[in-house]
Amino acid sequence: MIALLMRDLRLATRAGGGFGLGLAFFLIVCTLVPFGVGPQGGTLALIAPGILWVGALLACLLSLDRIFALDWEDGSLDLLATAPLPLEGAVLVKAAAHWITTGLPLVAAAPVFGILLHLPGAAQPWLVAALALGTPALSMLGAFGAALTVGLRRGGLLMSLLVLPLYVPTLIFGAEAVRRGAAGGDGTTPLVLLAGITMAVLAAIPFAAAGALRVNLR
Repeated sequence: MIALLMRDLRLATRAGGGFGLGLAFFLIVCTLVPFGVGPQGGTLALIAPGILWVGALLACLLSLDRIFALDWEDGSLDLLATAPLPLEGAVLVKAAAHWITTGLPLVAAAPVFGILLHLPGAAQPWLVAALALGTPALSMLGAFGAALTVGLRRGGLLMSLLVLPLYVPTLIFGAEAVRRGAAGGDGTTPLVLLAGITMAVLAAIPFAAAGALRVNLR
């Protein structure tokens, strides 16, 4: 599993591997929003929790098609399906590699982007905690969508349509936790629900994604 994880990380950090693409998109979203809604700090602070979470969600979505696409093209996916490592474990490792190269940079950069949107300082810890708990679920659900559409030409749009509805609960509770923190309240309840969603996704989705891959490999 470690060898597979390191391989995926090396592929992601090579030129054209998609590393940094989500972070750049997140920066563009946070930079363009003030131009669209105006530079008023009060307005930006009000919408910042939702904008930050929508930006992170879409940034994660950008590189999902790369999770299995390269392995499908070079035949590595067939080898993974017959390897001693269960296919469910391979799915989990690939989702982890996607999170490390896409979700983790978003978590680290979120406080800076929050400043751009005038997010109150009291909400910054809630933002980091919510993204740290929620982005693994985004990567895992994205791996499921990528498994369903692997091998399809122009499957990126179809994958987005399949995955976006699954992202909605994570988006709702993640943004609510940040919103409560910005208002000076306690965001513990949304965070607990967010953690529950993530744990449920990590427990169930690898089996669903592995089943989808087996169907596509037949």
